[in-house]
Amino acid sequence: MAANQFERHGRARAKLKQIFAIPERVSVIHYSCESFYDLPDGRSPRITSIAVRKLDNAQTESFSIHQIAEIRGVSLKSADIEPSYNEYEKLMLNEFFEFMRNNTERTFVHWNMRDKNYGFRAIEHRYKVLGGNPIVLPDDRKLDLSRLLIDLYGVAYIGHPRLETLLEKNSIEALDFMTGAQEAEAFNQGKYVDLHRSTLRKVDVFCNLAQRAFDKTLKVNTSWKETHGLSLRTLLYLAKKHWIYTTLIVLGGAGGALGGIYKGYTALMAALGYS
Repeated sequence: MAANQFERHGRARAKLKQIFAIPERVSVIHYSCESFYDLPDGRSPRITSIAVRKLDNAQTESFSIHQIAEIRGVSLKSADIEPSYNEYEKLMLNEFFEFMRNNTERTFVHWNMRDKNYGFRAIEHRYKVLGGNPIVLPDDRKLDLSRLLIDLYGVAYIGHPRLETLLEKNSIEALDFMTGAQEAEAFNQGKYVDLHRSTLRKVDVFCNLAQRAFDKTLKVNTSWKETHGLSLRTLLYLAKKHWIYTTLIVLGGAGGALGGIYKGYTALMAALGYS
């Protein structure tokens, strides 16, 4: 049987508990790059900035094209950076992967960084293209916050575009935050400093969302019942899969049928570590 919303919610809640139990070993990561939709020739998107923020104390490491250019004594104007962009990008990624080599024990929370178009593998591939030798972070050290929130609250928990709509619903002011389309336009215009600020803002936003989800204060569109997957179909599913659930319903039945169902549900949540 495939997992239903009850189990997806429980596993997501358990994962949140796990990372907030050891926040000193968890970082939130995001990066900005050239839009891959604007590259019909199939080449890899150039990377402009990467930000990594610690979950426990908000200390943030950042790596960016304009910082490398400044260290090299180059003007921050895009016309002056562009001729040596690949060189500066490799220097930036040298620093990033050296950081990763020193932090392989950490778990990295991210938003949709899942494939070679956009994600850890895209950064690794781009570094290889530039002649680097990337360290490959194991998948069990990555946690996709965007997918976790879907599992936690249900697929209809917020409208599209999910991130921007979620910020609006929770009244989160995000100064310097850019949408994907805005970042693509900023790259085309050579606004590397603005892209860096947006990247820094997004790791701050992701920390905020993760904390609210953990505290159970994040506002979403789905109801408590929908979030927890409480339905007749779920009850039948649980009765078939978890013998303990049927037993608990029977034992809790003295308080009435509905009371027994609710007691069985909450007790199973606790028994499975999903409370």
